Amino acid sequence: MSNRDEAIRKAKELVSQMTLEEKAAQLKYDAPAIPRLNIPAYNWWNEVLHGVARAGTATVFPQAIGLAAIFDEDFQQKIAEAIAVEARAKFNGQSRHGDRDIYKGLTVWSPNINIFRDPRWGRGHETYGEDPYLTSRLGIRFIKGLQGSGKYLKVAACSKHFAVHSGPEALRHEFNAVASPKDLEETYLPAFEATVKEGEVESVMGAYNRVNGEPACGSETLLKKTLRERWGFKGHVVSDCWAVKDFHTNHKVTATAPESAALAIKNGCDLNCGVTYLHLLEALQEGLVTEEQITTACERLFTTRFMLGLFDEDCEYNRIPVTETDTDEHDALALEAAEKSMVLLENDGTLPLDADSIKTVAVIGPNADSVMALEGNYNGTSSRYVTFLKGIRDYCAGRGIRVLYSLGSHLYKDRTSNLAQADDRLAEAAMYAECADVVIACVGLDAGLEGEEGDTGNEFCSGDKKDLQIPESQRKLLKVLEKSAKKLVTVIAAGSSLNVPEGNAKVFAWYAGQAGGTALAHLLFGEKNFSGRLPLTFYRDVNDLPAFEDYSMKNRTYRYFTGTPLYPFGFGLSYTRFSIQKAEKNKEGFAVSVSNDGKTGGDAVIQVYIACDHPEATPNPRLCGFRRVSLKPGETKEVSVMIDPLSMTVVDENGNRVTAEHATCYVGLHQPNELSCRLAGTKPLEIHI
Repeated sequence: MSNRDEAIRKAKELVSQMTLEEKAAQLKYDAPAIPRLNIPAYNWWNEVLHGVARAGTATVFPQAIGLAAIFDEDFQQKIAEAIAVEARAKFNGQSRHGDRDIYKGLTVWSPNINIFRDPRWGRGHETYGEDPYLTSRLGIRFIKGLQGSGKYLKVAACSKHFAVHSGPEALRHEFNAVASPKDLEETYLPAFEATVKEGEVESVMGAYNRVNGEPACGSETLLKKTLRERWGFKGHVVSDCWAVKDFHTNHKVTATAPESAALAIKNGCDLNCGVTYLHLLEALQEGLVTEEQITTACERLFTTRFMLGLFDEDCEYNRIPVTETDTDEHDALALEAAEKSMVLLENDGTLPLDADSIKTVAVIGPNADSVMALEGNYNGTSSRYVTFLKGIRDYCAGRGIRVLYSLGSHLYKDRTSNLAQADDRLAEAAMYAECADVVIACVGLDAGLEGEEGDTGNEFCSGDKKDLQIPESQRKLLKVLEKSAKKLVTVIAAGSSLNVPEGNAKVFAWYAGQAGGTALAHLLFGEKNFSGRLPLTFYRDVNDLPAFEDYSMKNRTYRYFTGTPLYPFGFGLSYTRFSIQKAEKNKEGFAVSVSNDGKTGGDAVIQVYIACDHPEATPNPRLCGFRRVSLKPGETKEVSVMIDPLSMTVVDENGNRVTAEHATCYVGLHQPNELSCRLAGTKPLEIHI
């Protein structure tokens, strides 16, 4: 008997002993105890997007979009394994002390595998970018790392938000996302299907929005016909928080709370994050639901609890001590992740900085000494934050390099002191810049400006962006620094596409996690080599894109965009030069020979794109394989690059996958388009299959 079969048996046996009222009460995220059955209270709501979140001290890894920029499946799983250990350790310690509150359970509502289809979406930095294949692979490995491969689940992961969810935040409670059958099967659903079928994710969270008229958390099409019938999903479904309430208050597809609860549970939403399922018994009295439907949902939830070993004394993970959180080993992993994630966008030779010839460095900008610029959202609290300023100062200490610091400007306001005149830090920034051999400008956003509705404080109070510029206060600062600095290195902390023109060199740091400052210093001074690659297209202007509310993929993301981007998907510079010597098709993909032709060690990211010879193919070649490879100067390695089994298929307008007879594969270090080749200085190999 499989682990799930045994858990199902135990769940059915336990649930059969409950009263109707007890079963209904267990379907809310803050499930009460049932003392007579020795069932403790359990709160289903926990978050581990890039580390254990909102529950005290934990290792803070780079934000999800930064993890995506690493383009490394194995490393992704390694990070998830560390997060799972910390989640278990904290659960073990807190539950022993009777603390079973929110953010302290073992059912974690991560990862976010929505497609980052529009750079205005504030929550895009929670995702793995704009590509369905990259998102699928990283999502699968994150889930495997979280859930483990033992007798029990280490933690229960969750693929969210199902489905067709990517802004606008301000309208998410009432918005109807209209997606064609082709876009659904080609873009919005593949990562969910992959994490269900291959990742064996234990839970799926619905979205706030409607999808083609149906509320996602009560959609027969999504939850019954697609998730369970087509894909064979065995786990449980949870609503987004207070999304079921939206059915009658905002979407107006139902008239009352009992009707909303009934619609959700009938179509397979087992767990309510919110309070609408308090009306389930009323719905039962009105004949809207059956006791069997309530029982089924309850059994699914207890199946997960048994799979986690929550009722078994012999669960191997019960022995993980609280000292396994916030460890030196996890801090080193966070540092490695930050170093691998940052992307070098431009460099005129200013980088790497020469510590032997530089006497003075000026670190200037509102993100220079900002912890929020490291964290992103859905974050934990580190005991080891190293801001960009601190990382650079620590590196320069003992090397005879003076570090000057100025805030330069507020993150978004026109002054840093309420009693001061506007632009009150620009003079200080200019005078320090004039004294320095190089200026490191730390600008961008933080999760207070881009993020989830209700968590942010931009002018829309929704978290979405209106354009691709940094705030005006910082634009003024960079203009001043451009005039005053001998050399200007612009470091951008953000989670989405931005157009920042100033700088002799430009680094996109994402929200780099607790070790971001150390990582930045190592990269700027050449102790480490840049190897991050963009998991999304950087556009020049939002006017190059369709309306934010338009969910058609036409002219969106690198697969469909017809214009010239600022920086292309998959792009990133290095301090060395890599080349692909040969690529040969094999059973699983390609055997690729890659060389480091420079004098600096580094990581190459091999990327394989495919263009199918079929009228229904995407307009531009799409990613179908990737592999990160470490190479010493002058070294050549032959590696295998696995290719998406669906590479030779395309999706027709009716949402059906059909096989193309012929295709062209491009095996290289970036996309095969003209801009990528020009920026990188190399061309991929072209192979006809």
